[in-house]
Amino acid sequence: MNQYVTGTTIKELREKNKITQVQLAEKLGVSDKTVSKWETGGSQT
Repeated sequence: MNQYVTGTTIKELREKNKITQVQLAEKLGVSDKTVSKWETGGSQT
């Protein structure tokens, strides 16, 4: 099993928990643009 979380997995879990990118970003202390990049594969950091 791949131990790295993919953008698709992040999005699926976020949607399953019914939270927005903004809400997830606030919980993680990052911007909503960062969450968007993670989900679309636009950033590796």
